[in-house]
Amino acid sequence: MSQVLHHVREGFHVLLLDAHASRNALSPEMVQALDAALARAQEEGARAIVLRGAQGMFSAGGNIGNFAERLASSTGGDDDPVALRNREFGRFLERLSALDVPTVAVVEGAAIGGGLGLAGSCDFVLAHSEAKFSLSETSLGIVPAQIAPFLLERLGVATLRRLTLAGRRFDGRVAQDLGLVDELFDTKEALDAGLAALLSAIGRCAPRANQRFKRLLRDDEAIRQRGLWLDAAARCFSLCMNDEGGEGIAAFRDKRAARWQSGLTAADVAALPVPANEEERP
Repeated sequence: MSQVLHHVREGFHVLLLDAHASRNALSPEMVQALDAALARAQEEGARAIVLRGAQGMFSAGGNIGNFAERLASSTGGDDDPVALRNREFGRFLERLSALDVPTVAVVEGAAIGGGLGLAGSCDFVLAHSEAKFSLSETSLGIVPAQIAPFLLERLGVATLRRLTLAGRRFDGRVAQDLGLVDELFDTKEALDAGLAALLSAIGRCAPRANQRFKRLLRDDEAIRQRGLWLDAAARCFSLCMNDEGGEGIAAFRDKRAARWQSGLTAADVAALPVPANEEERP
């Protein structure tokens, strides 16, 4: 049974990620199903493509079980299966980003790690205000390798750096303030209405004009450089998996703190020395 449900109405294609047990984790099977659905939508002349999670969950990101399996088969060389599999996800995001038709991500529940990258690779991002977002990879000892250049285009360097280096979880309102989310809604009904309004607006635009404009925006040299960046990112991901990633994934599965996790408390921070006030200085 496919992990992606494909619905079509009046030329608009809605792809529902439907692997509830894994919270729509981006397993190889899920990515392959998404890739096939996108190709079908493109071939059938879709006016727009909507990515949405079934049962109120967008995507929890990478499958931790798959990470552990890949680590066991890692060689650490240029043909390392960890790096090769990681790069496959980047190629999928490249194809999503390069589609000629408008793409819309509708985020409910959570968009974590690769799920956040999937949403951020779309032209429009609509979200429920209570949806949760996070780039949590570094807390597992790995890096957001293949999603980084796509998020960089949407968020900019400073914001991407802050989100990655702290790995904090944030809600839809913060995501909108950061520029990750374009339109925010407080209820599912309002979100559905907002999606309908957006698709109606896209439907008033000439489809070939939209396609040509998306092609016009492409920068072939930038795309080539992004590909080289993603190649290097896959190697970086492999290095992390063969280093701290093993401990991070084991800690996650064992529901314990990783060995590197700091025990710093608020009291410890309060005890740190601070500069003296001007009047207190000798």
